[in-house]
Amino acid sequence: MKVDFLDLKMKNPIMAAAGPWSRDGESIRNLLRAGAGAVVTESVVSDTLLDVRPRIAYDGRGAQNIRLYSDIQIEGWEREMEIAKSADGIVIANVSAHTPSELAYLAAKLEKFGADAVEISVSNPMWEALEVMASDAEVIYNITKEVVSNVKIPVLVKLSQNTTNITAIARAVKQAGGSGVSAINTIRCILGVDIETGLPSLATYGGYSGAPIRPLGLASVAAIAQTVDIPICGIGGIEDYRNVIEYLMLGASAVQMGTAIMIHGPAILTKATEELERWMEAKKIDSISQIRGEALKNLKSFDEMKIEPATSTSSGAPCTVDCSKCIEACMYHAIVKRDEKIEVNKEACTGCGLCTCICPAKKLTLDW
Repeated sequence: MKVDFLDLKMKNPIMAAAGPWSRDGESIRNLLRAGAGAVVTESVVSDTLLDVRPRIAYDGRGAQNIRLYSDIQIEGWEREMEIAKSADGIVIANVSAHTPSELAYLAAKLEKFGADAVEISVSNPMWEALEVMASDAEVIYNITKEVVSNVKIPVLVKLSQNTTNITAIARAVKQAGGSGVSAINTIRCILGVDIETGLPSLATYGGYSGAPIRPLGLASVAAIAQTVDIPICGIGGIEDYRNVIEYLMLGASAVQMGTAIMIHGPAILTKATEELERWMEAKKIDSISQIRGEALKNLKSFDEMKIEPATSTSSGAPCTVDCSKCIEACMYHAIVKRDEKIEVNKEACTGCGLCTCICPAKKLTLDW
């Protein structure tokens, strides 16, 4: 379970991400005691702002959050860091600002207060200016270089998925001397609209997080791992130990949980770490390094994909009662039910694979 991430000796690879759940020393200490391998502070800024109300919306799948930054002034973080570090754990300070010099100032202050590493947040879904900055490799290079030159602790850069080439941004971080990257930040969204009143869930754009963004996080981590040799912390939609393993297998060295903590409390960290440890013991896996990047070998570029003569095949397993999902979903009209049995027309089937995913009885498979 132990991992060496950015030369930080973590007891497990699961961190708590930056957010309201890590807003002060006591909250961070509670997360560390719940089992987090490290905790990232809520974003620390030079000038704090008052919270708007309401600021969080949740639809049972994903969340929109318009909480901006920590409401604790930078000098107040000296005391908060002392409280946080009393749990004898690793604390990473997240900082956000518009200029390299301001970021370097905040990072140096938090290093002095006891932070074990710094995570630079270069995007904010509420304002387009920071999103534009997050897509500019030259700007990210200058920001990273300035912070790295002013601190001795590791420097992570938290990347936005809202960029045309996330690998180019990761490469800029490495070239500037950054220790690693975190991927990804929340995504700009409007969670929904009440069609009876015309009111959106929240009255402005915000950051989308939770399970629905996991595929985006996984793709970003895999793309970075395949093209840039730099340590990666995977973020986005991690809810249990299986999601942790997915990120690790796609090249992450550690991960961060956020929305799951917000919805379920710090106990979700305890559950995830315990279940990850049991899974590793059952698989006789001694080290996280044994599974890191395991799925990358199975990823291909689209140009490498071959046209295989695959078709769907139905097993003898009984169908779910009154289920016709595969028949309704088959765009090629290759599936029929005769005498309560599913039959696949091999001539019509093109092997798209959709039916194998939606069959609740898992009786459909692709055969070559």
